Amino acid sequence: MVLCSLQRVLIAAAILLASVSSVSAKEIDISGIRFGENGNSTRFVLDVSEKASPSIFLLADPYRIVIDLPEADWHASDRVRTVGAVDGYRHGLFAPGIYRIVLDLKAPAVLKSSFNLPPKGNYGHRLVIDLESTSRERFVAAVAASKTSRPAIVARATPEVSSPRRSASGKRIIVLDPGHGGPDPGNLGVIGVHEKVITLKIAQAIRDELNRTGRYDVRMTRDRDIFYKVRERFRIARRHNADLFISIHADAISKPSVQGGSVYNLSETASDAEAARLAARENKADLIAGVNLDEADDDVSSILIELAQRETMNYSAQFASILVGELSRDVPMLKRGHRFANLGVLKAPDVPSVLFEAGYLTNRDNARFLNSSSGQKKIAQAVRRAIDRYFAQMVALGR
Repeated sequence: MVLCSLQRVLIAAAILLASVSSVSAKEIDISGIRFGENGNSTRFVLDVSEKASPSIFLLADPYRIVIDLPEADWHASDRVRTVGAVDGYRHGLFAPGIYRIVLDLKAPAVLKSSFNLPPKGNYGHRLVIDLESTSRERFVAAVAASKTSRPAIVARATPEVSSPRRSASGKRIIVLDPGHGGPDPGNLGVIGVHEKVITLKIAQAIRDELNRTGRYDVRMTRDRDIFYKVRERFRIARRHNADLFISIHADAISKPSVQGGSVYNLSETASDAEAARLAARENKADLIAGVNLDEADDDVSSILIELAQRETMNYSAQFASILVGELSRDVPMLKRGHRFANLGVLKAPDVPSVLFEAGYLTNRDNARFLNSSSGQKKIAQAVRRAIDRYFAQMVALGR
């Protein structure tokens, strides 16, 4: 890496890494869901394998009902029509031990009741959640009350990772970050595959390509369909003492003719309107997954970190320029492929970081390319060439 040992020690002392306590959670199966409406009440029913004890809370702006369950397997259809106060729903593994369902509301509605029904007739165990339409004032009051009144479902611990600055073989450490995951599916393109699925496939292809060289120690922020907060993603890279962090995404836009990838570096000022739009969307990932942003910590802000971050940003831009050049050989790219935006996932102060927007899922040809094994292989080979070139330059500079 490019920073001296003293800088790393001081930076580590300046940032508090969150840890989570845990208990094990028994898995349940969710085999079906349905919605019903009666006057100003909306009923949400889940078919579950056993009695389930949810932790339910409310979030405002936008209006949401968040339902946390012990870790579950989802076998229900994702094409169930919503009615009443519910506009849509998302779900997925929020953290080890916690399965999250987020109900997006058309208008304010509060929790009226929550109860389990035992098996009867053709039905097995059911979890019933009744919502009641209300005023904004009552909803806001219920948001505050739900933070303290709900039972806790505690995440299982993820083992803390601390890697040496170099492995015994001297391999560089690369951390790949497949964007989105769990209850945050990302974009849904014209071929009907969510962004979180495609980014994981691309990351796995890059990992395999780099591993074949034998030159790199490759880690991933996630290797399954699970959610991590934006800041937790770059913290994972820091805990691994990464030499390079690559966050992988796929975009969407209202113009279906637009296609091509791009590479982003961190900047307080967006390079263009498109970069600003993308940053606004990507920085909402935590909100989409039902995270209470009131509890989010502040951006790192010490003078020391800002100085270190400037140096890191220079190396990030250097890698991004190389990456755009290599991708342009075999991968559809935007004419202005290197861009800048204020992206939260790139704010590790001591790890060169880029965000790779692999293309547009709203363009059919582009989406098919990104979802194909041949397209993923071309991307992986281009990323490997770029990483090779980047570290060759680092060695030449004595880094």
